[in-house]
Amino acid sequence: MLMRSLNTVALVPIMYSWSPLQQNFMVEDETVLCNIPYMGDEVKEEDETFIEELINNYDGKVHGEEEMIPGSVLISDAVFLELVDALNQYSDEDEEGHNDTSDGKQDDSKEDLPVTRKRKRHAIEGSKKSSKKQFPNDMIFSAIASMFPENGVPDDMKERYRELTEMSDPNALPPQCTPNIDGPNAKSVQREQSLHSFHTLFCRRCFKYDCFLHPFHATPNVYKRKNKEIKIEPEPCGTDCFLLLEGAKEYAMLHNPRSKCSGRRRRRHHMVNASCSNTSASAVAETKEGDSDRDTGNDWASSSSEANSRCQTPTKQKASPAPPQLCVVEAPSEPVEWTGAEESLFRVFHGTYFNNFCSIARLLGTKTCKQVFQFAVKESLILKLPTDELMNPSQKKKRKHRQGLWAAHCRKIQLKKDNSSTQVYNYQPCDHPDRPCDSTCPCIMTQNFCEKFCQCNPDCQNRFPGCRCKTQCNTKQCPCYLAVRECDPDLCLTCGAAEHWDCKVVSCKNCSIQRGLKKHLLLAPSDVAGWGTFIKESVQKNEFISEYCGELISQDEADRRGKVYDKYMSSFLFNLNNDFVVDATRKGNKIRFANHSVNPNCYAKVVMVNGDHRIGIFAKRAIQAGEELFFDYRYSQADALKYVGIERETDVL
Repeated sequence: MLMRSLNTVALVPIMYSWSPLQQNFMVEDETVLCNIPYMGDEVKEEDETFIEELINNYDGKVHGEEEMIPGSVLISDAVFLELVDALNQYSDEDEEGHNDTSDGKQDDSKEDLPVTRKRKRHAIEGSKKSSKKQFPNDMIFSAIASMFPENGVPDDMKERYRELTEMSDPNALPPQCTPNIDGPNAKSVQREQSLHSFHTLFCRRCFKYDCFLHPFHATPNVYKRKNKEIKIEPEPCGTDCFLLLEGAKEYAMLHNPRSKCSGRRRRRHHMVNASCSNTSASAVAETKEGDSDRDTGNDWASSSSEANSRCQTPTKQKASPAPPQLCVVEAPSEPVEWTGAEESLFRVFHGTYFNNFCSIARLLGTKTCKQVFQFAVKESLILKLPTDELMNPSQKKKRKHRQGLWAAHCRKIQLKKDNSSTQVYNYQPCDHPDRPCDSTCPCIMTQNFCEKFCQCNPDCQNRFPGCRCKTQCNTKQCPCYLAVRECDPDLCLTCGAAEHWDCKVVSCKNCSIQRGLKKHLLLAPSDVAGWGTFIKESVQKNEFISEYCGELISQDEADRRGKVYDKYMSSFLFNLNNDFVVDATRKGNKIRFANHSVNPNCYAKVVMVNGDHRIGIFAKRAIQAGEELFFDYRYSQADALKYVGIERETDVL
């Protein structure tokens, strides 16, 4: 019998499942251990206290083992809803009793009413209260959490109750949301209420709705552009244009910020308007009185309280000191009906286009600009104008002086950073109205620059000015490169960072991460250990290769996960700053497989990119196509002896 021995086949390295990502993904801390990891029989025999210490790191909370804790009671969803509703009834009765005692005199005056009338009155009041069911008081959730702590904290219970009630009644909406702003049955609501969802969910840092990177969305910017987007046309747009009304053209020219009228010309307009009869003023007054049930312009402008500051109109407005009187405010021959959707949409457009009624009419598509103008007069919105200091551009004389102050301030900040420790803090936009950025500003306290997302004044001395480079921005001569920042396309206008967005060939070499100009990477068994990352194309020194992406977790969560990763002898944790860590264990990209080396061909650098710290992997030397990528993990001496067992042959030689 002929026997043939088979050639030895190398085993495929072990790989744990992971999800591909192209950007960082922020996740919440896991305060409950999802499962007790299996480390093998060797770990269980050698280190019997590991599992116990791991459970203690999660305060003894393990998913599915609530029943095993002595004295613990896990409340089901149905019981939880019933308990909260029952306690809420007692809370409502207490409030009613308090109101009855405070209004005792009014009740005494109605004691002589017949019994049937009193019952009917109580029934009507009860139906009104039941239809307007209030959200349970915070004291109810605090009491349940104190009695049953294993069910979570009060905030978690409140969110749980909200989700359960929404599931039981899908038509129920929060009181601050608009039921419908479109369609024939739409309600006429104010601008703040129409834009509530947009202002709440929209992230102004990454221009996405409900993004996964910034849990704390910045409030809408309160500063308007210095120049208006659309200029008011001095000529009528058609036969139904509002400019054909007597006095309307002068009004439009008078309130056009780009038309610089002299004082003599303004006085002439005022005299023309003053010479008109008072019929228009009386018509406007009658219109206001006839619509007493409507909110006037001043009312809806101030309807937003401080609690709803996120939904306020993002413009600073003031009433003009001498509103012009139009000679004719013609009433339409036939009443023009405005639907609730059209009225709401007009108020939204007016906050952006102001008195450009021709543009508003084109956007509406259902009304002429004359009808839009008449509705604006009826709403008393034409008296609301942006402040002059926000609409007029800054003088060129102050620009050079301000740039000099910025440069001096940047040098001070850079010297302060060089002399201080290497601690890097996460950036959060500052928001302190009516107060400049001083020592109490969170940006200055964390030694961060104020970014374009901050709510401070655009002329703030702590704002980073950008660069004025003419070259590639890849040396320390560039202020952005020196500050370990990528060039901002909104600030760096001369280096090429703001040009050629549809092309990979750009003059600025300091904007690769935000543009996603990564190299083609390959995944294959490593020459060192496990899997490795190989590059398909050759790169030059200091050229960007890829971004290290993963889950964005807190430092506390990284400590809990790190104890498990140490036992597996494999960790993908990468410190981002003092607040967050990037973990590519569960989610990441192919650069996560790049191995460690004391003589690497790549290096990692944390760069500030449009307000976010991101990890970039760059070439330390010229790398040829097909080479495996290595970078220094910056292990301590003890960890290096523990984790680094094999080094590349080229490094040993």
